[in-house]
Amino acid sequence: MNELNIDIANIRAIGVTNQRETTVVWDKTTGEPLYNAIVWLDLRTQSTVERLLKRIPGKNKTFSKFKTGLPLSTYFSAVKLRWLLDNVEEIRRAVEDGRAMFGTVDSWLIWSLTGGTNGGIHCTDVTNASRTMLFNIHSLEWDPDLCKFFDIPMEILPNVRSSSEIYGLMKICPSRESGALTGVPISGCLGDQHAALVGQMCFRDGQAKNTYGTGCFLLCNTGQKSVFSEHGLITTIAYKMGKDKPAFYALEGSVAIAGAVVRWLRDNLGIAKTSQEVEKLAAEVGTSYGCYFVPAFSGLYAPYWEPSARGIICGLTQFTNKNHIAFAALEAVCFQTREILDAMNKDCGIPLRQLQVDGGMTNNKILMQLQSDILCIPVVKPSMPETTALGAAMAAGAAEGVEVWSLNPGDLSAVTCERFEPQINPEESEYRYARWKKAVMKSMGWESSEGPSNGDSSIFCNLPLSIFIMSSMVILIGAKYLSGK
Repeated sequence: MNELNIDIANIRAIGVTNQRETTVVWDKTTGEPLYNAIVWLDLRTQSTVERLLKRIPGKNKTFSKFKTGLPLSTYFSAVKLRWLLDNVEEIRRAVEDGRAMFGTVDSWLIWSLTGGTNGGIHCTDVTNASRTMLFNIHSLEWDPDLCKFFDIPMEILPNVRSSSEIYGLMKICPSRESGALTGVPISGCLGDQHAALVGQMCFRDGQAKNTYGTGCFLLCNTGQKSVFSEHGLITTIAYKMGKDKPAFYALEGSVAIAGAVVRWLRDNLGIAKTSQEVEKLAAEVGTSYGCYFVPAFSGLYAPYWEPSARGIICGLTQFTNKNHIAFAALEAVCFQTREILDAMNKDCGIPLRQLQVDGGMTNNKILMQLQSDILCIPVVKPSMPETTALGAAMAAGAAEGVEVWSLNPGDLSAVTCERFEPQINPEESEYRYARWKKAVMKSMGWESSEGPSNGDSSIFCNLPLSIFIMSSMVILIGAKYLSGK
């Protein structure tokens, strides 16, 4: 701040935004995490999901849909917390001793910044709570029945607050050297995608945004009414801007792999040295040459919720090169967005006329033009694409007791935008999209946590028993003959 000639005394409030489902358990007596955070993409919890499904009549993944808005999936925090309790002895002991605290990353940050072991505030906001599978999105409280189903003690859960209120003040801790912001209120808290919705100023029913980061997340504001999807989307709390303000809801389509596919091309395949080079490779060919890439590295999220899927590249020929694969990877991000936008249009009944976008990947102009071509609608990017940070700041500044600005839609000014219009005909878009859907079907059913029943992956496990016995006898007789005995 000093280097930017900003007086620290002018900092009126602090907002927090975070990866939503990433799960942390820490010791409230030492202030230390009891295990590494389990991030939202982690698939170690697949066996936990399968075990829990066996307890549900008909193995219905949407058994809690009307309470939580969510399907049972490796994605959400309750399953990650259950995995920690089942697999980490230190966490089990801390729970038994009354020392354990659970939270998503926002809870850990707020607790640490408000004093930690010296009186830290253990809380979260409604948007992060709504991603745990333990929270009733109508009563806005932790649900005792769901906590019982997952066998999670309610005393380790944080208090749930609104997205815009003073949670506590920054406090010097004995373990912290710097206290320049001591006394500044922490007054905004939103999960990252909800913060982006606020930062894009989507405060009216039907307004939507898509964030392109590690994953891809399309949220549509449905107002004070929770809308339940019939097409594979999830229902979530969009925001609650004050203690006494109503909760607003959103429909969301979540894609696990977006920017992560570019990183995979760079780090795992080594076809480019930088993310920017992937854009250049794609631009040089301008086509995938019939190559389709389904980056289901962590299974498929919306609208399929299929954890058994794995990534595939298909349609390869001897002429396919790294440029075509780079183009197919960018196109895959756009096709995944098309799938969730189609689902959202069906659920809402009113098709979106344009898509507001943000996030780091929106700097890729090839991607943005591809997205407009595949959706057949304009794509609109604000001049300041870091809307997640902006949304957290907006919530913090609007909180009661801070009030440096108003978030009433009529008080907000328009922002400058870059606009991308479709440049291909709809028939070509539909043809490419249909081929993508064919590739998606081929990606499914690859993985199971159970594996082969006998653990033998040799070719003989696929032979009929009689052929196996006869071939073994021939081998033995031949060996005896060759040995001269």
